[in-house]
Amino acid sequence: MPALIPTDHYGTIVWLGYQPRPVEKLVIHAEPLQEMPLTFGGLAGEVHAGETRPSCSRVLTQYLRGTTIRNVRQLSIVSAEEMAEVARIMGLAAMDYTWVGASAVISGIPDFTHLPPSARLAVEGGGPTLTIDMLNLPCHEPAATIERARPGFGKGFKPAAEGRRGVTAWVEREGTLRLGQRLRLHIPAQRTWTPGQET
Repeated sequence: MPALIPTDHYGTIVWLGYQPRPVEKLVIHAEPLQEMPLTFGGLAGEVHAGETRPSCSRVLTQYLRGTTIRNVRQLSIVSAEEMAEVARIMGLAAMDYTWVGASAVISGIPDFTHLPPSARLAVEGGGPTLTIDMLNLPCHEPAATIERARPGFGKGFKPAAEGRRGVTAWVEREGTLRLGQRLRLHIPAQRTWTPGQET
């Protein structure tokens, strides 16, 4: 029996971005791309690239800060529909994707931020496959970047983006992402974790 179930949900890549090292003073300097060649270490030269990474505040309950761990945060993927809702709540006409540090923006998959961990996004026709780690928590960098670009709006990002910040992901199969590609969602073949419930 397959461990992953192909669904009838497809997303289309509408934006790709590159954030070079280093991030300075919490301000994001993302650059739009037409295509993104991915290896098992992510996008070469990008701030989150690498097969391993030093642990950060998000995993302090598991590791001392700076512990070398597997990098499952190579990519930050957001939903075009969710970013539009974040912009609406904030009172912005639209969200500039360069502000949010996204590697990719995908349109067409509902409830995107809450995709189950270990789900796959596979490019049709044998391109790269991305494995979802978990939802991405709202952070200070986009807020600071938005505040710099649109004074007075930055403080609204974190509350507006709660539950809409997208997911982090890592490269399971190498290949090149391109604008306009379709990705099919595959989800784990298991029930939701419910302590005490029998199999």
